[in-house]
Amino acid sequence: MTSLRVVGLFAGIGGIEKGLEASGHASTLLCEIDPAARAVLDRHFESEVENDVRALRSLPEADLLAAGFPCQDLSQAGGKAGIRGSQSSLVSEVFRLVRKRATRPEYLLFENVSYMLRLDKGQAMDFLVSRLESFGYRWAYRVVDARAFGVPQRRQRVVLLASLNEDPGRVLFADDAPTATFDDTTTNVDRDAVYGFYWTEGLRGLGWTRNAVPTIKGGSALGIPSPPAVWDPTTGEIGTPEIEDAERLQGFAADWTAAAEQASFKRGARWRLVGNAVCVDMAEWIGSRLSAPGDPAGDVRPLRDGARWPSAAQGRRGERSAVQVSMYPRADPIDLKKFLSMPLKPLSTRAAAGFYSRAGRSTTLNFPSEFLDDIAFIAGA
Repeated sequence: MTSLRVVGLFAGIGGIEKGLEASGHASTLLCEIDPAARAVLDRHFESEVENDVRALRSLPEADLLAAGFPCQDLSQAGGKAGIRGSQSSLVSEVFRLVRKRATRPEYLLFENVSYMLRLDKGQAMDFLVSRLESFGYRWAYRVVDARAFGVPQRRQRVVLLASLNEDPGRVLFADDAPTATFDDTTTNVDRDAVYGFYWTEGLRGLGWTRNAVPTIKGGSALGIPSPPAVWDPTTGEIGTPEIEDAERLQGFAADWTAAAEQASFKRGARWRLVGNAVCVDMAEWIGSRLSAPGDPAGDVRPLRDGARWPSAAQGRRGERSAVQVSMYPRADPIDLKKFLSMPLKPLSTRAAAGFYSRAGRSTTLNFPSEFLDDIAFIAGA
């Protein structure tokens, strides 16, 4: 197996890099502006850690350049400023650094929220692939759900891989489990399952997820940690996971972010770091396929000019195609109740009352009556 030399920009707490290292590749340089995240990187990685991508004058020799660039402007929960927003536009620094190299990395790997395919009619993806094509890269992307890899978190992310000389479809499309199903409907309650949801919502979004939690977030707009909640219909228990289990739900070892707290950052910073991270297991799958590409799955059809970006596609200059593959490269589900290693922190009366009030005013969401009864009991309603 060939070990790739990896440079990680916007490294966060090292989700992509940890996954690639687990599959046999080696990080040579990391870059991350958040001081709490840098404390975590310094604890777990031996490679040099730089501060600001804008201050990097050049890249070292690298086979793969990874960039889980900021999602704040592309997220459905964010400001929706788009790819030209002050945060997400920093991805342009990747192309600045690539342009300066006479010998460019063989691979470029990007990760971001799936909403970027819909926001502004997919301008973000159009920007990325147009830049890649101008540099001579062949590209492929796919929306992937973390639940495919045995992590009980519904986290759907776009993974975009580009290569100068190889077919990236042999990495991203080599595995497909189209029969994998995850029932997230709110109407029928399986009493052998537990359910994750966002207790901070209740009017427009619920995040309802069977045997998993919805996407772990970085926190509220006020910087307050807002982990998803879990409901057990058998016991009526409703609570939130501890930070150690949240780390595991992203594929890290428990206490991976403890270095941030030990460096005098508040405990809430750990939730922000975990919520903004890339799932390690997903990155490990990509790294494994980089070492052993396979035959691409899925039917391929030409992508018309102006068409919406599909959930998977590939292309090169002058040629773009949609690829019919699922969000599940593998089917390795695990029950959330069995996965959690620590007791849930009970949802407070105040939090339950707030959710119950919002749920009662919602005109678009259908909540199971058993669930509302348990929420009402905790709220004292």
